[in-house]
Amino acid sequence: MKKIYSLFLLTLFTGCLASTAIAQTVRQSDVDAFDKYAEAARQQWNVPGMSIAIVKDGKVVLSKGYGVRELGKSDAVNAETLFGAMSTTKAMTAVAMGMLVDEGKVSWDDKVIKHLPGFRVADPYVTNELKIRDLFTHNAGLGNADFLWAWTPELSSDEIAWRMQYAPQAYSFRGGYTYQNIMYLVAGKVIERVSRMSWEKFMIERIFGPLGMRSSFPTLAMSRYENRSKAHFEIEKKVEVIPEMSVDSAAAAGAVWSTSDDIAKWMIFNLGATTVNGKELLKPATLAEILKPQAIIPTGQFYPTTRLTKPHWTTYGLGWFQQDYRGEMVNMHTGSLSGRTAIVGLIPDKKFGIYIFGNIDHAEVRHALMFKAFDMFVFGDNSRDWSTEAKALYDGLSAEAEKPLAAVKSMRVQTTKPTLPLEAYAGRYYDPFFGTMDVTLANGKLDLKVGKVVSGALDHWQNDTFQVVWSKRWWGVDFIAFQLHPLTNKVSSVTISGATLRRVETKGN
Repeated sequence: MKKIYSLFLLTLFTGCLASTAIAQTVRQSDVDAFDKYAEAARQQWNVPGMSIAIVKDGKVVLSKGYGVRELGKSDAVNAETLFGAMSTTKAMTAVAMGMLVDEGKVSWDDKVIKHLPGFRVADPYVTNELKIRDLFTHNAGLGNADFLWAWTPELSSDEIAWRMQYAPQAYSFRGGYTYQNIMYLVAGKVIERVSRMSWEKFMIERIFGPLGMRSSFPTLAMSRYENRSKAHFEIEKKVEVIPEMSVDSAAAAGAVWSTSDDIAKWMIFNLGATTVNGKELLKPATLAEILKPQAIIPTGQFYPTTRLTKPHWTTYGLGWFQQDYRGEMVNMHTGSLSGRTAIVGLIPDKKFGIYIFGNIDHAEVRHALMFKAFDMFVFGDNSRDWSTEAKALYDGLSAEAEKPLAAVKSMRVQTTKPTLPLEAYAGRYYDPFFGTMDVTLANGKLDLKVGKVVSGALDHWQNDTFQVVWSKRWWGVDFIAFQLHPLTNKVSSVTISGATLRRVETKGN
């Protein structure tokens, strides 16, 4: 009788194992269904090309390209086509720091000035108390400073880090949230100081190489690769190819380039497979720390898809946005740059990950396909049309975003003219944080130049405010306001994008 009972238990246990194995097995029919859905969604959102990688239980479920590398040409995207990873690079920088934590060379709670004694921000208290961990969590009290690399790409990373001493405190230290790329640049500087190698070399030797990511590159300058996608932007209702935008001067924040074949290996690593070819690249406890919630993000500052997913909480780890979805913890991050998009989504407890590259600006089909994959491959649910729902959401948001500009236009006073002759506005303007801007007069028109690259034409708007029409048409328009000295009635400063620059050189007055 005991033998029969033992046999029954063994059969029951074996059956349970088999059921579990079946439940975890990805069905080819689901892969085929998702593949078909992804291509239809790409067309629905008018995306020239995408590349998608899906992993489950340590295996690659899908790695495939969709559409074309460049609109108007026949070269198809495949699993080896190069795309920008943009801000999904941040998780790689966090892992790099984690490797140095494992080696005892740095601690998450070390003060930044312990490793970078010369680093400063405007507030001396924040300078003294800023920790390595704070570089990764977007809550150091600093405002966005992306103009330092986007408007003046000629600046070196050292120069950008140096300018942060002039960055005003935007909110209380660790008392809020503002997405801050420059702090990741500083994290990269710490990695360089502690490891005694460049951040780029560290990526190649400590991450890409061991993981077998042979077609991945740490910067645009290093990504010499024939099979690469082109950046696209919809300008005046027409999709066009635009020049590539570089983040190389802030590389640790978003400069990596990769392929779906390579990025699948990166996801498997982040889902717990941190021992590769018998060598532990990162301690499991360190990976857990990276994925642990570190800062609460107000729902209004999280991705708009919360209107569809309705999470109970939204947080940020070390290089990861986080939320709950259908009872599971999701670690995710987007990457966005002029002409490009990316998204990665992991459900660690289910050993599932998806990564989507796109070659057009802010193609939010990425969110739709990520949640569609979660539903299909984790929860066995193919009922929701995520693409259509997300399209309606983002189309509505785009319409809402146009209203403030329309309101500004409606309040424009058409009958005004500049207080002074146009030549009186020409000159050089400077702020130690923002840098230098030159306003020149030629053929009766004012133009401005920021740094050595960015330029725009100035069209009079009203009084002493002008509209900036950027030479990079996909940047849209901005406004620039000149201020006059109350005693001399001469131009003394100018305000653009929230920054005020003092006049340091005058021409014509």
